[in-house]
Amino acid sequence: MKKEQHAKLKIIPLGGLEQIGMNITAFEYEDSIIVVDCGLSFPEDDMLGIDLVVPDVTYLKNNLDRVKGFFITHGHEDHIGAIPYVLREVNVPVYATKLTIGIIEHKLREHNMLTKVKRKVVKYGQHINLGCFRVEFIRTNHSIADAAALAIYSPAGTVVHTGDFKVDYTPVFGGAIDLQRFGELGKKGVLALMCDSTNAERPGHTSSERTVGRTFDNLFADYANTRIIVATFASNVDRVQQIINSAYKYKRKVVVEGRSMVNIITIASELGYLNIPDNTLIDIEQIKNYPDEQTVLITTGSQGESMAALSRMAANLHKKVVIKPGDTVIFSSNPIPGNEKAVSRVINELSMKGANVIFQDAHVSGHACQEDIKLIYSLVKPMYAIPVHGEYRHLKAQARIAEELGIARDNIFILSSGDVLELSEEGAAVTGEVPVGDVLVDGLGVGDVGNIVLRDRQHLAEDGIIIVVLTLEGGSGQVLAGPDIVTRGFVYVRGSESLMDEARQVLEETVDHCMEKNITDWGKIKTEIKDSLGEFVWRKTKRRPMIMPIIMEV
Repeated sequence: MKKEQHAKLKIIPLGGLEQIGMNITAFEYEDSIIVVDCGLSFPEDDMLGIDLVVPDVTYLKNNLDRVKGFFITHGHEDHIGAIPYVLREVNVPVYATKLTIGIIEHKLREHNMLTKVKRKVVKYGQHINLGCFRVEFIRTNHSIADAAALAIYSPAGTVVHTGDFKVDYTPVFGGAIDLQRFGELGKKGVLALMCDSTNAERPGHTSSERTVGRTFDNLFADYANTRIIVATFASNVDRVQQIINSAYKYKRKVVVEGRSMVNIITIASELGYLNIPDNTLIDIEQIKNYPDEQTVLITTGSQGESMAALSRMAANLHKKVVIKPGDTVIFSSNPIPGNEKAVSRVINELSMKGANVIFQDAHVSGHACQEDIKLIYSLVKPMYAIPVHGEYRHLKAQARIAEELGIARDNIFILSSGDVLELSEEGAAVTGEVPVGDVLVDGLGVGDVGNIVLRDRQHLAEDGIIIVVLTLEGGSGQVLAGPDIVTRGFVYVRGSESLMDEARQVLEETVDHCMEKNITDWGKIKTEIKDSLGEFVWRKTKRRPMIMPIIMEV
C-alpha cells in the first residue's frame, strides 16, 4: 500500500541567520505555526543612537490566528530579548524551562506585560501539544543553566533543534546533556537537524565549564594580595557560581555590580540555580570597610560595552569603584565578533591605571566545537542538515562537517532569514520567502526609526547641519529679518567668521533674486536657498551639511 501524500513542513527563519543574535524561527504545518526563540541583536556601528534591534514579525502578524505558541531554548538575550516587543503584537503563550521563564518574567515585568502574557514552565522530557505539533524539551548544556534542545514532531517528520549547546559531561549545575535521548530520536528517524554553528570552525571538543573553576582557584592563589575584579556575561550563572566558590574558599567578600548582573543573580538565587554561602555577598557601599585582598567584584562589561560597569570603572566614571595600581582584572569571556576593538580599548585603559589584566584561559565557550557537532549528527542521523546560529562562514563550516559525515550535499540547506524551506521525506526545497528585516528600538520608540532617519543621523554625524532662518511679512512677502545662519557640527563659528559672512551674502543674493522674480511659494524659496548655499559650502569646504531653511511669517 502506497503511503499517502502528506502536506510538507515549512521551516521559516525570521532572523538569526548570517549573524550572531536575533534568533527566531517559525515552523508551519497546514494551519499551525509554532515559533522557536525570540531574540534581539545589538546595533551595528552605523546604527547611530539605536539601542536594540528586534526582528520584523510581519509574517506572524499576518497569520496571527494560526500562531500557537513560542518555545524558548534558553535565557540569553539573542533568544529571549525581543519577547516584550514581539508579544505586544503576537500575544501567544510562551513555553520554556524554569530559569528561562524566570528571566523572561523579569523582562515582562519591566515592560508592564506580566499579566498579559501566558507563560508555562516546562520540564525536560515533557511534551507540549499545540495544533499539529508536539514539542519535547531535551536537556543540553550551555553557558547558562536550563538550556534545552527541542524535538519538534509534525506529521511530516521530526525536526531536532539543538538551541545553543555544548557537550559538558561535568557541568557546574544540573545534569549532563541527554545524549541518550538524541540517540533514541536518531533510531526512530529524524527528518532534519538544526544545529548550533557558532564554533563550527573550531576543531576538537569544547572544554567543560568546570575547568574555569580550577583556573579561578589558581588565579585567586596567585593574586592573593590584590583586589580582584572579574568581568563576565551576566547570564553565565555557572561562571558566577565558580567565582563565588573561589572567593569563599579564599575568604573574600563578593560584590556584584552592573544592573543585568544583579538582576540575573537575584533571579537565579531565588530559583535555586545559585548557591551563595551566607555572609559572602556584600553591598557595594560596604566595600570600603574591607581591605582590598578580601574583596572580589563580579561585574558586567566583558565585551567593552561603554555603559557597562567595567567600562565606567576604566574611564573613571564609576561612582563607587576606582581602579587603582595593583588591582587584578580578569576578563572571563571572549570578545564576540565585532567587539574586539571595544574590549581592547578597555584593557588599555585598565592597564594605564596600573591594573594587571588577565584574559587568557579564564573562559570556556558555551558552544559545541567540531567534534561535539559530529557527535550530535552521529546520534541524530538526520536526513537533512540545516545549520543555524552563526554568521555565514560558521554555517558553511557546519555544512562541511555534515558532508564529511555522509549527508548528501543536496540535503544540506544554508538558509537566509526569510527563506521558506518546505520539507518532507519525499524531498525538500526552498519554495519562497516571507518579509523579514530589522526593527530598530530607540528609547521607547519601536520601529519609528527607519533607514531614512538613520541616513539623516549619519549625514548629521558626518557633516553637521546649517539652519537658515528667514522672517517674511504676511501679505506682501517682504523680508523683515534674516536670513540668519545657525550651524551645529559644521565648523567652529568663532574661527570661521569670513566663511559665515560670505555665506550670509550668498543667502541675501538668493533671497533678493526670489523677491525680484516674485517667487512667493515657500517651497520654492527653500529649494533656492538649499541649492545656492549647498553649492557655495561645497565649493569652499568640500562638505555637504544638511541645510534646513525655516521661514516664519509675521
